[in-house]
Amino acid sequence: MRCAFVLGLSLMLGGCFAETYQRGYIAQEGALEQVPLGSSQEQVLIVLGTPSTVATVSGEAFYYISQTAERPVAFMPQRVIDQRVLAVYFDKSRRVERIANYGLKDGRVFDYVSRTTPTSGAEVNLLAGVLKAQPKLF
Repeated sequence: MRCAFVLGLSLMLGGCFAETYQRGYIAQEGALEQVPLGSSQEQVLIVLGTPSTVATVSGEAFYYISQTAERPVAFMPQRVIDQRVLAVYFDKSRRVERIANYGLKDGRVFDYVSRTTPTSGAEVNLLAGVLKAQPKLF
């Protein structure tokens, strides 16, 4: 009886242990050493792969974004424990000018997967739109 209780309890608590989630770009071991200053964009793409996003404002940059989240207990919300942005900056001739590795201490946590665009102004919901569209009966 005691063995069945311990087995049942261990099965129930089996899903309650910490889970770690890795999202985004995962750099291969020694990949950054293969991209010295002065490397071409093509070499960066071959070694590091396709970037998460590209910036073309005031020069060009490749951004490789990764995030590590943890859920301490099942059914609890996830919390971000690490976030990295590897930035490769290019000069006008498309050669590596500098490489930066940003982490959580360099900025705030942001949701770069969000599918919403913040807008300013009043929010209009469906009911308000319907009530405005009603013709006056009196």
